[in-house]
Amino acid sequence: MFENLSEKLERSFKLLKGQGQITEINVAETLKEVRRALLDADVNFKTAKTFTETVKEKALGQNVLTAVKPEQMMVKIVHDELTQLMGGASVDINTKGNPAVILIAGLQGSGKTTFSGKLASLVKNKRSKNPLLVAGDVYRPAAINQLQVLGEQIGVPVFTQEGSKDPVKIAKDAVKEARQKGYDLVIVDTAGRLAVDEEMMQEITAVKKAIDPDEILFVVDSMTGQDAVNTAKEFNDRLDFDGVVLTKLDGDTRGGAALSIRSVVNKPIKFVGTGEKMDALDVFHPSRMADRILGMGDIVSLVERAQEQFDADEARKLQSKIAKNQFSFNDFLSQIQQIKKMGSLKDLAGMIPGMGKAIKNMDFDDDAFKEVEAIIFSMTPEERENPAVLNGSRRKRIAAGSGTSIQEVNRLIKQFEDTRKVMKMMGQGKNLSKLMANMSMGGRR
Repeated sequence: MFENLSEKLERSFKLLKGQGQITEINVAETLKEVRRALLDADVNFKTAKTFTETVKEKALGQNVLTAVKPEQMMVKIVHDELTQLMGGASVDINTKGNPAVILIAGLQGSGKTTFSGKLASLVKNKRSKNPLLVAGDVYRPAAINQLQVLGEQIGVPVFTQEGSKDPVKIAKDAVKEARQKGYDLVIVDTAGRLAVDEEMMQEITAVKKAIDPDEILFVVDSMTGQDAVNTAKEFNDRLDFDGVVLTKLDGDTRGGAALSIRSVVNKPIKFVGTGEKMDALDVFHPSRMADRILGMGDIVSLVERAQEQFDADEARKLQSKIAKNQFSFNDFLSQIQQIKKMGSLKDLAGMIPGMGKAIKNMDFDDDAFKEVEAIIFSMTPEERENPAVLNGSRRKRIAAGSGTSIQEVNRLIKQFEDTRKVMKMMGQGKNLSKLMANMSMGGRR
């Protein structure tokens, strides 16, 4: 995501490196490259032009402090303008109705059904809502089945009407059932087409009129670039939706949709999809996205993800075990599970400032802990709790059971013991992340 744009922007800022001050000449040269970078990322031409003109005006109006280099000042100005371009601040969805009704719209293949499941999971687990999913795509049987599978996966009921071809009736009956059964949020998935057509627009407009939703979200595949922006404009002209959801931002996308869509339709981006898993949905924060585009990482989101998996009581118990040198392979296994719940390793690494460029061409395996887990699972309960009993014959058995070599088993145990000693000396769990990183690489050296 945004890798090429980030690189090109970085190169454009270097044109100011070594310059004593910001002048009309060096700013013009820099912004020419910035505009080119934006257009290459499939940003709307008018948006890119207005953006660079605004940056130029602000840059030339700055009194650069002696402590701040022109290059640094330009980065700050571009960051602030990118943030404004994408909306300035995050905007939440409206869930205050009784029940609140959210209508999901978009083209076929944009990810509407998957997003509906993700949104239901988010409001259920993080906002204590009791949602009902509605299968309103009457033309694609697979969509109904897909929503039912997702609903079962996340523990959310799905309203269907077998054999019905009337999406308006389905939506109305679903809202009625939600009132009767005490669901406080209704998420209506709708049909899409491969392209915008009048029949689809009339249908979803009729659904909107029938259920009067509190929130209409337009879902768009960010990998379609400028086409995504054009489609958003057509939908907005007919539906006047409340917000945009960008899916597949974890793919090979140039980022043009994220940067253009707000300025073209004047509606906020509310969520971004970052993967296939049901928890791979993030609230959109313009400032954090600007950070990532400019290679600054996104520490705030990283910390938030960690906090979601953080259990204060477990942490205290772990701290006590570390202090007593009782940290075991079972404890380590528990920590691995928490890290895996936070998302893909490449996405997490990209949130660390300066890491985006460093990991660009690296192939991150989300099963990086697979060999480590296999080794630990091949241990007996006693061996996991008391690694001191792991003699030669036991290690040989563990290697055979885990499909690894005796050398890999020995390496893991040595790393574990060395780090446990350091952790005890420090009396802290600060080396835990380093321990896990080392172990995840241990079997692949």
